[in-house]
Amino acid sequence: MKKFLICFTLLSTLAKSDEGMWMPQLVDALNFKDMKKNGFKLSAEQIYSINKASMKDAVAIFGGGCTSELISNKGLILTNHHCGFSSIAGLSTVQKDYLKNGYFAMSAAEELPCKGLTVTFIKRIDDVTKKVLQNLNQTFSEKQRDSIIKLNIKTIETEAKKNTHYEAFVRPFYYGNEYYLFLTEVFKDIRLVGTPPESLGKFGGETDNWVWPRHNADFSLFRIYAGKDNKPAEYATENVAYVPNYSFPISIKGSKEGDFTMVYGFPGRTQEYLTSYAVELLMKQQDPLRVGLREIRLNVLEEDMKTSDSLRLMYTGKYANIANAYKKWKGEMQGLEKSDAVTKKRNFEKTFLDALASDAEKQKKYTELMTQFEKTYIEYAYLSKQFDYYSECLLAIDGIRYTSSFVPVFAELKKKQNGLDNRFEKVFKESKPSLPFKNLNKATDKKLCKAMLSVYFKEVNQGARPPHLDSLFAVFNGNTDSIADYLYNNSAFIDNDKAKAMFEDFEKNSAEYEKDVLYTFGAAIYNYYQKNIIPQTSYLEKQIAELQKEYMKGLRETIKNKTFYPDANGTLRVAYGKVEGYKGRDAVSYRYYTTLDGLVEKNSTGAEDFYVKERVLDLYRKKDFGPYADKDGKLRTAFIASNHTTGGNSGSPVLNAKGELIGTNFDRNWEGTMSDIMYNVDFCRNITLDIRFTLWVIDRYAGAGYLLKEMKIVN
Repeated sequence: MKKFLICFTLLSTLAKSDEGMWMPQLVDALNFKDMKKNGFKLSAEQIYSINKASMKDAVAIFGGGCTSELISNKGLILTNHHCGFSSIAGLSTVQKDYLKNGYFAMSAAEELPCKGLTVTFIKRIDDVTKKVLQNLNQTFSEKQRDSIIKLNIKTIETEAKKNTHYEAFVRPFYYGNEYYLFLTEVFKDIRLVGTPPESLGKFGGETDNWVWPRHNADFSLFRIYAGKDNKPAEYATENVAYVPNYSFPISIKGSKEGDFTMVYGFPGRTQEYLTSYAVELLMKQQDPLRVGLREIRLNVLEEDMKTSDSLRLMYTGKYANIANAYKKWKGEMQGLEKSDAVTKKRNFEKTFLDALASDAEKQKKYTELMTQFEKTYIEYAYLSKQFDYYSECLLAIDGIRYTSSFVPVFAELKKKQNGLDNRFEKVFKESKPSLPFKNLNKATDKKLCKAMLSVYFKEVNQGARPPHLDSLFAVFNGNTDSIADYLYNNSAFIDNDKAKAMFEDFEKNSAEYEKDVLYTFGAAIYNYYQKNIIPQTSYLEKQIAELQKEYMKGLRETIKNKTFYPDANGTLRVAYGKVEGYKGRDAVSYRYYTTLDGLVEKNSTGAEDFYVKERVLDLYRKKDFGPYADKDGKLRTAFIASNHTTGGNSGSPVLNAKGELIGTNFDRNWEGTMSDIMYNVDFCRNITLDIRFTLWVIDRYAGAGYLLKEMKIVN
C-alpha cells in the first residue's frame, strides 16, 4: 500500500494536462489517443509523414530562431512581426521606414529581397542513438567519449546529405540519452510581402510585452522563391514562387472556450527536469542579477533613442532583444515564486528516491547523485555570478565587446609575422566592421560604459576583477565616468575616421594599434575571464550535464507509467491544449480573447506605446470588419490557450481540431513565462494572434486583399 501511494504521488506530481512538447514522428505512438480524446479530428499521419504531404511540410524555421508557416501554394509564409523585425529593419531607411510605416507589396514585382534570410523545412527525422553511441565503452574518459560522439555525429550528418541538396544536423535529447537526425531543405531567396506599421505590429510596446490581454497585430508576410526546378536557389530575378507540398487552410470561424488547439513549431529551449538546486539558483541569483543589469542598459538606450529617428532605427532591434529577455526573466521569477517551485522540486526529488526503496543499490546511487548535484551547484553559483557580470555587464558595452573580439586577430597576426600557419585573414575579416558603424553610436555607447562600469566596480570585489581594470580604477581615483571618457576619447577602434585609416593599413602598424587604450582594456577583460572564469564554468556545466543525464535516465527507468517529453532544443515539436482563460491573482480573472475595442481603449490613454494610425480608428468607428468579425459583431484580436510553448514558437501556426489555421502564436502571459522551468496548467498560457485580425489588417487596413485570393479560406 505504501509503495502504491508513493507511485501515485509521483505520477500526480508529473502528470499535468496540456504540458509537453512532443516529437511529431512519435505522436502516433505516444499521444494520439489523448489528442483524439481532447477533440483532434485528423490522423497522426496528417501531422507527420515521410511518404505523403503532411503538416510538417508547411512548418519552417524562420531565420535563426522563429517559426513560420505556409499559407498558400505560391510560397506565401506567415510569421510574427517581431520575427521579421530585423529583416524589415534591414530594408528600412529614414526615407523609406518600413518599420514605422508598414509595407505591403501590391504585386510580385514589389516584393523586397531580404539579404541573408533563410527558411528551413524538415524533410525527415530519424532516431540515430545507436549510431551516435557506437564504439563507446565504460573505460573511456569524458573527453574521449565526447570526441567519439562528435565524430560519429559528423559522419552521420555527412552521409545523410551526401549527393543531395539537403542539409542535416543531429541533436541530443534527454540530456544525451537519445539522438535524432534532422534532414532539412534550406531556402535562401526570401522576400518581404507585407508588414503592418510598427504601431500595429508592436502595439503596446514593452508595456504589453509578455502580458495578457494583448491587442497587437504581430505578423508579417514573406514569400519563398526557388529555382525553376522548385529547389532552393540563391536570389535571382528569374526565380519563381515556391510550390509547397502542403499549405494550411485558414478558418475564419473563430474559437470558443474549451476548443482543442495545437501549436506546431520549433520551441527553442526548456529545462523542465532541472533539480531544486538549479531552480533555487535561477530564482535567487541568476534572474534577479540579469534583470537588474538589463534595466540599466534599457534606461540608457531609451533616453538616447528618443532624441532622433536615426538613433531609434540604429538601436531599435538591440533594445527589443534586451527588453524581451529582461521582462521574460522578471515574469519567470514571479511565476516560479507563485508556484512554490523549489519546494515542489524538493518534494518530487524525495518522492523519486522513496520510489526506489525496493532497490537499495539504485536508491544509494541516486541519493549520492543528488548530493553531488548540491555540491556542484554551490561551486557553480559563484562562477555563474562572475560570468553574468562579464556577459551582462562588461560585454553589454559595445565598445568593449567589439575591441575584445580583436584578441584572436592579433594572435593570428603574430603567427603570420613569424611565418607560422595562421587564420589571420579570416579572423580579421570577421572582426573588421562595415564603416561607418551602423549599429553603434559612440556617444550612446560611452554613456552605457559609464553606467555599466559604475555598477561593476560597486558590485564585483577587487579580487574577482581583472588587474588592469583595478589599475585604471586607482589612476582615476575610482571615478568610472573619467575612465569611460579616457577610453572613448582616445581610441581609434570606435572612431569612424580613425578606424577607416587603421583598417586600411592594419598589418603595417599593428604594434601601435595593439596599444590602443580601449583595445587593451577589452583585451584585459577577455583574457582574464577566458583564463579564470570561463574554463571553470564550462567544467562545472559539463559535470552538471552528466549528472542531469544520469538523473533523466533514472526518472525514465523508474516511472514506467509516465511518458516524458524531451526538453525543447530548437527542433520540430507538437504541443496541444485548450482555449481557456485563467485566474491571474486574487480577484483577477482573465477572459480568453480580446477585441479591437481594447486596442481603442488603450489608445485613448495617450500613452506612446498605444499609438495607432488614424486609419485604424476610422475603420473601427465605421465598424468596417467585413467577414472577419465574430458573431457578436466585434473584431477579435487575440486569444489564449494552454498550449506549452517557449521562445522559438514565435510565429508558429495555431491550429484547430481539423488542422485549420486559426492564429499565429506570438507570446506567453507574464505569469506563465516560468513554463520553461516548470509548467503550471492553472495559469501558463500561450498568446495567439487571431487569424481574423491578421486578415482584416491585410484586407481592410492595407488594401492588399488580392493576397487572400491565393489562400484557402474556410468559411
